[in-house]
Amino acid sequence: MGVPAGLSLLAVLLASYVKGVIGFGFPTIATPLLALFVDLRTAIVVLIFPNILMDGIQVLRKPGLVRTLRRHWILYLFGIGGTFVGTQLLVWISSPRLLLILGAVVLLFVVVNVGRFSLRVRPDLERYLSPPVGLLCGVLGGVTNVPGTPLAIYFYALGMGKDEFIRSIAFSFLVYKVAQLASVIYFGLLTWRVFGLSVLATVVGLGAFWLGLKTQDRVDQVTFNRVVLGFLALLAVWLVMRGLS
Repeated sequence: MGVPAGLSLLAVLLASYVKGVIGFGFPTIATPLLALFVDLRTAIVVLIFPNILMDGIQVLRKPGLVRTLRRHWILYLFGIGGTFVGTQLLVWISSPRLLLILGAVVLLFVVVNVGRFSLRVRPDLERYLSPPVGLLCGVLGGVTNVPGTPLAIYFYALGMGKDEFIRSIAFSFLVYKVAQLASVIYFGLLTWRVFGLSVLATVVGLGAFWLGLKTQDRVDQVTFNRVVLGFLALLAVWLVMRGLS
């Protein structure tokens, strides 16, 4: 195994462990890390299968799925449409621009978490905001593989409790990733070689994900999050620099 392949597997391990511990962050961490060693389009497609499986496990661990589906079905519907639009943009947009977009998304993720913005959305506005938020998240997910930042902001602004937040965001990711899988197949981005790499990433990632779930209640969450955010900030700056070079 070459150095790039070994480092790519380490990236998947790290991202899977973080997702197991904090409940999200797999594509946010794994996509830019993997993009340091392989083409960004390849990185996005490779990470779809492990993401679907881990999100599925998270969804099954939280009850109340029917209630979540009834509440967010409009968000999911527009997200599916946005995912196909985003995947088409992924085919059209040049790699340097994709890197710039991805770097900007990761920086936004860091700023939102460090700043701890107290955004709030009135319940009566949810029906009007769900379509544009769903579309935005779908497009962003299709282009960068990171739809979680606007979703996390939106769900937090709705004032959700911890369990409802985790269930809603995991179910959203699952819907978006299944739509993304269909879209990359449609646009011819999922080759047999990439499929094999995705299966390998899934097998490797599940072990780290399981370990993350086991250690979820044993770590200092605040310290751990600060380390992850600091690392993401440095990585985002590096991606932006690569995109501008």
